[in-house]
Amino acid sequence: MSDVVLELPSDLRHELKEPLGRIYTDTAALLADAGDPIIAVGDMVTYHLIEAGRVPDLALVDERTKRSAVDADVSAAIDGFDRKRDVSNPAATLTAELLAALRDGIDSGETTLLDVDGEEDLATLPAVLAAPAGASVVYGQPDEGMVLADCDAEARDRVRSLLERMDGDAERAIALVSE
Repeated sequence: MSDVVLELPSDLRHELKEPLGRIYTDTAALLADAGDPIIAVGDMVTYHLIEAGRVPDLALVDERTKRSAVDADVSAAIDGFDRKRDVSNPAATLTAELLAALRDGIDSGETTLLDVDGEEDLATLPAVLAAPAGASVVYGQPDEGMVLADCDAEARDRVRSLLERMDGDAERAIALVSE
């Protein structure tokens, strides 16, 4: 059984549709504007970054896109990381395991792939909090492109507000990813 720290209530889902940054359809343009390190959330985003020659410093994938399995060629291309770790995170939740692995991946100094059994979508929120100043979190906006979220005070405040309105222990979640 997963140690679920936060769960997304249905009344908060609409707020997550609002992107945390600019939307890009051109990977090269996104990379030109991205900070360092780069944290990628999602299989297709990770794939596009790798195809453009940039292995993310940390990537979270679940081998699914838009609720369907990713193509075998996409899955096979997600490679080149220094280390890989499997974590469990049921849909619409954030588990202690995922949050601790996120923090560890950022701190490790090695490129890290977190292969999520369940769903990685909500990891964008704690990633924005966990990332150092100047970092970028990149995630997919369905049918629109890739969102480049800067890890600045404004984004962190918005993310903290969202986490605090989720069901569960927001204080613990924030503590698990904070330095």
